[in-house]
Amino acid sequence: MIPEHETFDGTWPFPARYCEAAGFRQHYVDEGPRRGGETLVLLHGEPTWGYLWRHLVGPLSRQHRVVVPDHMGFGKSDTPPGRGYLADEHVDNLEQLLVGELDLHGITLVLHDWGGPIGTGFALRHPDRVSRILATNTVLPLGLPGYAELMQHNFADSSWFRWARAAHADGTLEVLLGNAGHTITHLMLALQTITRPQILTPTWVRAYSAHFTGRAQCRGVIRFPQQLVAPDPDAPAPAPPDPAAVAALRGKPALLVQGMRDTALLPRYTVPAFRLGYHSAPVVELPQAGHFTPEDAPETLLALLDLFLQTT
Repeated sequence: MIPEHETFDGTWPFPARYCEAAGFRQHYVDEGPRRGGETLVLLHGEPTWGYLWRHLVGPLSRQHRVVVPDHMGFGKSDTPPGRGYLADEHVDNLEQLLVGELDLHGITLVLHDWGGPIGTGFALRHPDRVSRILATNTVLPLGLPGYAELMQHNFADSSWFRWARAAHADGTLEVLLGNAGHTITHLMLALQTITRPQILTPTWVRAYSAHFTGRAQCRGVIRFPQQLVAPDPDAPAPAPPDPAAVAALRGKPALLVQGMRDTALLPRYTVPAFRLGYHSAPVVELPQAGHFTPEDAPETLLALLDLFLQTT
């Protein structure tokens, strides 16, 4: 866990807040006015934390309330033992924070990577609390026909998943991810793709590696890919989402901002997957951005989010 007051040379100046409603110490930031603006929840994925959104939090919070949680096992949140670190458990944790602790309504979800499935899981439980969704280099699993096939094709073609499958097969996946403090730059730059390597300063590397001080602190970063390449054969199949909740979410304004040089979630599959749920919603393609659009194109993403808020 990253220390509470760590700012990484002033690049993460936001006061830390903590919630223990889910049985562990979950970090989040909560910036901006409580009245008069929108409420935005920004969700990170693998292997990042709230730091991913650092370029957006300050500008957005001048007019809007901005909540940025760290998932269990990432950033300034605890990595408790004895947890499964599966997607549904992260949804449970998010529900405890956004509903039980903060009681948020009128939420604009801004979702990246695993933040997409986690945020979608939350939205399906509480469609009445969600106003709109901006997805960037992620997927929104709504249980619609054709989605599973697109994800299977991505799983077969993606550089990230090909590596993860091979590493699991030869027994090195847990070793490499269990040393994420040392391997994170390679994971993000090469396997998922960052198109602006000049941003990889010593401060940047320290910010993304600081949580992963040992194997015990890497449970979260190991389990995200592991649940896909090595699913538990005895685990019960997930229940299909409530059709009424799916219909309610499909009626919300949505926007996909797609970094086209993503080598983990390939645009030729993720864009059609988004279209399954949102036939006429806008899709903005960023030709020079990779998987991490908040790193490769933060100004563009901020402008698109501002326009999305103004026009929906």
